[in-house]
Amino acid sequence: MYAPFFGLKQAPFSIAPDPHYLFMSERHREALAHLLYGLDGGGGFVLLTGEIGAGKTTVCRCFLEQIPATCNVAYIFNPKLTVTELLQAICDEFHVSVPADARTVKDYVDPLNAFLLAQHAAGRNNVLIIDEAQNLSADVLEQLRLLTNLETSERKLLQVVLIGQPELRGMLARPELEQLAQRVIARFHLEALSEAETAQYIRHRLTVAGLTGALPFDRKALRLIHQLTRGVPRRINLLCDRALLGGYASGQAQVIPAIVRQAAREVFDEQATLPVSVSVPNRWPGAAGIGVALLAAAIVGGWLAWRAQQAAMDGRLQAARVEGMAAAASAASAAAAAAAASAASQPASAASRAEPAPELLTLADWKPQDADAWAALAQRWGLPLPDKADPCAVAAQRGLQCYRSGSGSLSLIRLIDRPVLLTLQRPGQPAALAALVALDAQHATLVVDGTPRRVALPELAGAWRGEFTTFWRVTPGYAERAENIVPLRNWLATQLAKVPGSAPSAPASAPTPGWPELSRQVQAFQASQGLQPDGRVGPITLMQVNRAAGIAEPRLDAAR
Repeated sequence: MYAPFFGLKQAPFSIAPDPHYLFMSERHREALAHLLYGLDGGGGFVLLTGEIGAGKTTVCRCFLEQIPATCNVAYIFNPKLTVTELLQAICDEFHVSVPADARTVKDYVDPLNAFLLAQHAAGRNNVLIIDEAQNLSADVLEQLRLLTNLETSERKLLQVVLIGQPELRGMLARPELEQLAQRVIARFHLEALSEAETAQYIRHRLTVAGLTGALPFDRKALRLIHQLTRGVPRRINLLCDRALLGGYASGQAQVIPAIVRQAAREVFDEQATLPVSVSVPNRWPGAAGIGVALLAAAIVGGWLAWRAQQAAMDGRLQAARVEGMAAAASAASAAAAAAAASAASQPASAASRAEPAPELLTLADWKPQDADAWAALAQRWGLPLPDKADPCAVAAQRGLQCYRSGSGSLSLIRLIDRPVLLTLQRPGQPAALAALVALDAQHATLVVDGTPRRVALPELAGAWRGEFTTFWRVTPGYAERAENIVPLRNWLATQLAKVPGSAPSAPASAPTPGWPELSRQVQAFQASQGLQPDGRVGPITLMQVNRAAGIAEPRLDAAR
């Protein structure tokens, strides 16, 4: 909600690992170099450790992108498994066929060994990556060591990369795991960011989010953020997000240390995180005794009122946030709760009748079919899609156009609020399409075999690099190389005149404004939508104009 206030296109400090916000410090690059060195080390173990939120996943994502096409990759992110379950997971990841009645370790190791030998003969390497490896038990670690015994006279057949928290180093120092420790050919411990790197990290994320002016954090605030977060990127994200909300709440475009201190108290909920010299006020600056929860409710209410002025663009989103306002207000005081609950009574009743949430989907179990994904998207547009027909060609016959982006984000998809096709890249698998039809704070809902299934956002982020496709209803006169742009200009002027704040009021008989004036109106509209106010009339801007004009287009399903 604070993004437009600070001149941003989207919230810059989400904790989801969005690849567009990738920041590689010197130590992150060094960690990546160790992983790549281990890849060419002829087998054995490579170890990457770091504190929670230090950026291990970021390094791992970069590593996966740089693994050559001649490598088969198995990625296991939930290592709380027994020995047999681990072997089964490895075989599943490498697509190794095992007997239907497989029960013993041998039932899995024998076909796995045959697979590795065949891949070696074909000139391919095999890499097993295990995230959160500090959760591995001693017997599972020993089984991993035995797997690295699979070798030829030239090299080992399996490279194992262990990624985990600092205690993983202590585990490998145990006497019973000495044999495994001796097979670690490369290891790196990822330290937190320095004070200078913390400032660079914050500036980087704000710039990617659309910031073009000065940083909203002053120098003292940046230093305090580093002290409070100890340079851990995930903690930086949490603190900066809440601090920007605090600046927005108090109407301050410059976030000062007092706001950062209160934000730390809210997100970390522990006095021990604050330096001894730091005093913690009980209220946001200028809050005049209003409790933080009540203030948050007021912010949401005010923001909803502002959004309602934008031609009632998104009823479902508004209703969901009114519900959120009621919940926040109830935590502040009984009086505020009653007022907020009254305002939100109708949406709350609708939510109580909502259907159960779709069951969870693990992408490793997903069997993608591009045709099914296109069919799911076309269905939401009421678009008949014959077998083997080009969906974009069929859409063009109905006044629709395909829009493709290779640099999207979940924030952008929330903003345009329409079902899309995500291009997912799973390790060792070809790119595949998935129809995304709903999105909440923790999950995305995909259509699988005609049924909605939820996927956790961190898992989705591990397979999605920002490429998506959707339909949009073409506005009159729109064409990227059109010589006659008068119809588009006239249509834009008419629609923007209906949007409060985007265009000055004018008599009905007033002539259509020229492009300079219309460009200013477009900029005002873009700013109100959280878009980059560059005055350019592209598909994303026109999608939002369509919404403001009340043109019927599918929306993301309500979160359940």
